[in-house]
Amino acid sequence: MKLGVLFSGGKDSTMAAYLAKKEGHDIACLITIHSENPDSYMFHTASIRKTEKQAEVMGIPLMVATTKGIKEEELNDLENAIKDAVKKYKINGVVTGALHSQYQASRIQKICDNLGISCINPLWHKDEFKYLKEIINSKFKVIIIGVSAYPLNASWLGRVVDEKFVEDVTKLNEKYKIHAAGEGGEFESFVLECPLFKRPLKVLGADFTGENNSWRMEIEVE
Repeated sequence: MKLGVLFSGGKDSTMAAYLAKKEGHDIACLITIHSENPDSYMFHTASIRKTEKQAEVMGIPLMVATTKGIKEEELNDLENAIKDAVKKYKINGVVTGALHSQYQASRIQKICDNLGISCINPLWHKDEFKYLKEIINSKFKVIIIGVSAYPLNASWLGRVVDEKFVEDVTKLNEKYKIHAAGEGGEFESFVLECPLFKRPLKVLGADFTGENNSWRMEIEVE
């Protein structure tokens, strides 16, 4: 099937693209939404403009759309972006990185139903702890670029998703009910290396903003 990937540059959308390709689908394009609202209900926002570099090292065309990020209204912008991808790349389905978020999955499914295309969710209802191990075992290099939950703080920014990370978020899940894969928006990530990339990306620098338990890191990559 010819597919477009709803792509944020984070671990979930990248892993979903990887799994869809492994299943034999043709990834025709990536679709990224730039939201003016950093607290968007639907879209990842930290370092979102660096998806251009990821698309470049994947050799996959990137379509970019914008939204003001107003709850529910932003779905119209997403639908228009997918509609444009259907027209330009002749896709007959989209891939999402939804893991457990019924809010996101149901709304994207409704858009796909409206457009008469398929909605592919390769990560849906994966066990989050096994999923993190799958990311590591699949040779993904993922870093944390945003946090938004107690007791996470600026010290988590830049951390690599590795065995120690899994150990630490498992403890936070047990004590504070933080979703181990960040599905509740507790943290956001960025993929620097994976089997889809022709070469790894390197972080050249970063700007940090935030306070208390809400921090984000805007990175420069090459």
